[in-house]
Amino acid sequence: MITLAIDTSHHVAVGIARDGVPAGAFVVEDQRAHVEQLMPGVQSVCGDLGLTVADVDEFVVGMGPGPFTGLRVGVATAATLAYVGGKPLRRVCSLDVVALALADDGMGEEFVVASDARRKELYWARYAADGTRLGEPQVSDPAKLPDGPVYGAFPDDYRPVLRFAGERRLDPEFMAVHHARLADAPAEPYYLRAADATVPGAPKSALPRLKVRR
Repeated sequence: MITLAIDTSHHVAVGIARDGVPAGAFVVEDQRAHVEQLMPGVQSVCGDLGLTVADVDEFVVGMGPGPFTGLRVGVATAATLAYVGGKPLRRVCSLDVVALALADDGMGEEFVVASDARRKELYWARYAADGTRLGEPQVSDPAKLPDGPVYGAFPDDYRPVLRFAGERRLDPEFMAVHHARLADAPAEPYYLRAADATVPGAPKSALPRLKVRR
């Protein structure tokens, strides 16, 4: 069984597992290179095992939360690859992947997993010690996060207002191996807020407005 995991909620992360064993990963930290790096990453992890995308038996995709454009790249790519190949696709919350890995390390209390949402905000969710999510993912000012240890990857500037407990990023190989232990995410990604880019309104005329005398 070949499982391919894709997550672009933060940066580009691709992981592959063979029969439940980690078998390779491709990670690019640049948060603005999703379009350019994702498919080369998919081809790289498959090629290192002497495989092609057609050999993948199942796909797993992180549904965020994450910035609209980057997250959409990963979700659309995974859905397309699964559809074209006639393979199953699992959707999981990206923060849940990090939380499960932390729980496996051993957590003695509730904790928070957070990631950079830009605009001086964080995406976050609260978890029980066993990695079970307590409520829906949120986006807010860092100062408004619930009390408790906070793990994740975000700017150092936010740490003084949090109980920062350690940097932790999503591991795509872990995601490929352990996705069956995670809850299904909704079909709609966790965008949590509108896209930065919006459809422009009608152009304004450059001609002077004429006053009509009656």
